[in-house]
Amino acid sequence: MGMFHYYDLPSAEIFVFDDFLICQIGEGMEIHPEHNTNLKEVIEKHFLGKNIGYISNRVNSYSVDPLTYVETEKIPNLIAMAIIPETEVMRKNAEYERNFYDKPYEIFNCLGDAINWIHCLIREETNS
Repeated sequence: MGMFHYYDLPSAEIFVFDDFLICQIGEGMEIHPEHNTNLKEVIEKHFLGKNIGYISNRVNSYSVDPLTYVETEKIPNLIAMAIIPETEVMRKNAEYERNFYDKPYEIFNCLGDAINWIHCLIREETNS
């Protein structure tokens, strides 16, 4: 499971791995539905025909328009989202945002747990 691509975008860093990607949004950013354009491009380039998970490593403070999730869940091969909040405020925001995303969505305390969860979901999807 090695990282094979890295993107340094104006609003975020994206680390692409075999079965998932990790996104770290920049400090103070405001994320809106149109930000899904970059995400879709990365997924189409690296995960065409393959299920993946999205991990949000929230090491910075930023805001998310909840309607962003409505658009994100339309990406067909994106099967789950894991959030790793750094602070209690970030955790409460993630809990609220969960209401806008109808695919599997979990909040974790560490990156390793999020990766394990994503791997389990992908294995289940592959075997069904």
